[in-house]
Amino acid sequence: VQLQASGGGLVQAGDSLRLSCAGSGRSNVGYGMDYYGMGWFRQAPGREREFVSSITRSGDSAYYADSVRGRFTISRDNAKNTVYLQMNGMKPDDTAVYYCAVRKEGSYPWTTLPFDYRYWGQGTQVTVSS
Repeated sequence: VQLQASGGGLVQAGDSLRLSCAGSGRSNVGYGMDYYGMGWFRQAPGREREFVSSITRSGDSAYYADSVRGRFTISRDNAKNTVYLQMNGMKPDDTAVYYCAVRKEGSYPWTTLPFDYRYWGQGTQVTVSS
């Protein structure tokens, strides 16, 4: 599975952005992105990659980091092989490169560990000015 994240940019505190993660191709066992749970992570300079949000393959359950809960919303459109991250009320602390990834089979849907994800996209830069 190949993932392409897009939608990043420079915004002011309080603004909104919507990130997209478009998937193509299949995994090593032949499944497309629509078969898997998906996650968003972010990494700020000098910091470790951290979990932001995830969604089950059907889209019926979503999980959020405490730092973004109530401000960010994850969703997916399996017909378009795309996962979205709607970010509202953005803060300077949200500044980071945002990555999407496929959650490995057998991992818990609520996992926040980067180790439990694979097929990482290239990332999209989000910068929030104060």
